[in-house]
Amino acid sequence: MDLSWLSSPFALLLITLVVIGVLKIVAALHHTYFYWTNKGVPYLPESSLITDWKMIMGRISFVDHFQYVYNYFPGAKYVGIIDFGTPCVLVRDPELIKDIMVKDFESFPDHRSFVDPTVEPLFGKNIFSLRGDRWREMRNTLSPSFTASKMKFMFDLISECSHNVVNYLVDHPEVCHAIETKEAFRRYTTDVIATTAFGISVNSMKDQDNEFYIRGIEATKFASGLLTIAKMMLLRACPRLAKLMGLSLFPPATSKFFKKIVGETIRAREEQGIVRPDMIHLLMQARDKEGASVHKMTLDDIVSQAFIFFFAGFETSATLICFVAHELAVNQDIQDRLREEVEQHLAEENGEISYESLSKMSYMDMVISETLRKYPPSIITDRLCAKRYELPPSRPDCKNAIVEPNHVLLFPIYSLHHDPTYFPNPDKFNPERFSEENKDKILPYTYLPFGHGPRHCIGNRFALMETKILIAHLLQKFTLKTTEKTVEPIVYAKKEFMLHPVGGFWIGLEKRET
Repeated sequence: MDLSWLSSPFALLLITLVVIGVLKIVAALHHTYFYWTNKGVPYLPESSLITDWKMIMGRISFVDHFQYVYNYFPGAKYVGIIDFGTPCVLVRDPELIKDIMVKDFESFPDHRSFVDPTVEPLFGKNIFSLRGDRWREMRNTLSPSFTASKMKFMFDLISECSHNVVNYLVDHPEVCHAIETKEAFRRYTTDVIATTAFGISVNSMKDQDNEFYIRGIEATKFASGLLTIAKMMLLRACPRLAKLMGLSLFPPATSKFFKKIVGETIRAREEQGIVRPDMIHLLMQARDKEGASVHKMTLDDIVSQAFIFFFAGFETSATLICFVAHELAVNQDIQDRLREEVEQHLAEENGEISYESLSKMSYMDMVISETLRKYPPSIITDRLCAKRYELPPSRPDCKNAIVEPNHVLLFPIYSLHHDPTYFPNPDKFNPERFSEENKDKILPYTYLPFGHGPRHCIGNRFALMETKILIAHLLQKFTLKTTEKTVEPIVYAKKEFMLHPVGGFWIGLEKRET
């Protein structure tokens, strides 16, 4: 056999590239399997590359993966894992969570970024993704949107949206025998965000194909599916290549729609002198600030904040309401007790629910809190290390471990909420955990439905209010029941980032005689 071709420049170049590639793969595998072991940190090799691909291919769900890792080292304060090639620490100890989220916040002030803001400004410039001073500036700008006075102002707007949904269901009994609640409740949250953030009145139950709702559906498709996961990996790992390819998490029409609607809202308010105490108004005020230390806010900045408010309100709040409705249908005794509380306040308020009466519904608080425990909006949250940090020993037989800048710390919210050490019989829906007598017994930093510390979810009060209003109005008009399509216990879909049941949320609505 003639092997003289091996001495050609092309062959030498090819062999060199192959050798370099093999060495890089070997180095990456060595890094993956020995990084945390060499630091003396409990580490599960199965939590690395193989599992990453199982999740990408939909063989194992995100929640099952993190439950497995969380439970594998029951006595450890934290566990080392490799998440898509990045060293991460899964923090299990509530006291350590407190240190990282609150006490030593300056060492962990940011979330990790999934996308480059120059590639995907719609997602990359929002308050969740911003870092450092830009995050603080935006947080200070937006915080006044969610004060008690602003919540009270928005109450009537949200209540009207709730009445629209419930009245539609009353007038269309044919859809109530077995209803997939996610669609109906997404329409409700669409209307809520349209009126409270954009000043636009929408009735998505009547106008089924309105553009706000359609764009919301398009935007939330990014949170599921194999293609989306692959796109997110490429956006994270190779932002320049993604930009050259014109890759985006969202369809161009979605980005164009939100930019258009925010631009038109701002223009109308400026031309007509309209002032509404909402997010858009605060962002317009921040845009007009002058000063050397002030970051000049662009339209993309404003659009990104409005979009994340829409996205969170559209998807996350709708899912929470679905889980509440599911548990009330499954647990008739809890539903009956909650309805009694609602009707008591209705009687006191001449058949209407006010902001004040809603805030006094203690059992409603208990039911929503327990729903957030059993079905947290985020399975996991994170913090990005900004400066070298020393962790205490994970176990008595371990040594202190150093977390380097740009390493990620993960907080397994779902796993903490389902740890029987903190919440006995965790799979049982039991609102009594949050009664006046019991709620102070919950160990701090084991209950984190909206995160904690300075970077906790800024819109949590808003989400709770819109959830409570709709549940109260539903219970006034309907009895929530299970159907042959209701699955209990819930089985989670494996190709979703968030908790979502296989086959959807199905219940029946039986009209009450009032």
